[in-house]
Amino acid sequence: MNTATNRGAEIRSTLQVNPALQDEAALKREIERRIDFIKTAVRQSHTRALVLGISGGVDSTTAGKLCQMAVEALRQEGYEAHFYAMRLPYDVQHDEHDAQAALDFIKPDHLRTVNIKGAVDSLMEDFADEQADAAKRDFVKGNVKARTRMVAQYTLANFVNGLVIGTDHAAEAVMGFFTKFGDGACDIAPLTGLTKGQVRRIAALLNGPEALVHKVPTADLEELAPGKPDEDAHGVPYEKIDAFLLGEPVDEDAAAKIIRQYDMTEHKRQLPLAP
Repeated sequence: MNTATNRGAEIRSTLQVNPALQDEAALKREIERRIDFIKTAVRQSHTRALVLGISGGVDSTTAGKLCQMAVEALRQEGYEAHFYAMRLPYDVQHDEHDAQAALDFIKPDHLRTVNIKGAVDSLMEDFADEQADAAKRDFVKGNVKARTRMVAQYTLANFVNGLVIGTDHAAEAVMGFFTKFGDGACDIAPLTGLTKGQVRRIAALLNGPEALVHKVPTADLEELAPGKPDEDAHGVPYEKIDAFLLGEPVDEDAAAKIIRQYDMTEHKRQLPLAP
């Protein structure tokens, strides 16, 4: 095997990717396994709630539905637990209709909305004297948005004795496509190991809205490039990222970009460095 093939196998194992999740039966079993995982996490932590920000993308929509199904199952078993969906817009979200469609689909036990604009703008104002061009300042502000959203989720989780849910999956993890201590911070990550295509197929099996299942993914953190597709940031389409993770053939250039990005962002997938 060549170097890219060897690294692909290593990365696939590290990120817990399962190429066998192909047919509908396997995916349905995986749905049940992940719901059981969420239930076990709640019971073992002696918590009573799950908290997740719903953006209107397929990842948070899928994770949110799994959470709602998990707490409903727990209540049927006599364990009182609830799911709190959060809307965390910065001012007015341009695709708010997608977020509302996700909420209509999930039907969360509780909904809490916190507009993060005031907190983000206040913090950025404190750093107005930093020398940076518009693009750098926009990038920094985007990360502040992601971290502020996580602060809000942990604030609610503290009030309701809950766990914060993350939406990271293998296709984002391999690219390091998350904000460290922002959307990368959570208590449990029920989508771990899934490719983007597998997340979409699970969402479809759960009868998620078709428009959200096939929605172009965007972190939507940059004001100078609103709605910028994830794939523009990656420089590699999700189809090739998924193929790489599943051990399928991809061109050398795509494989090299994925491996390089994985290596560059290793620190984001680890606990803080210690001597």
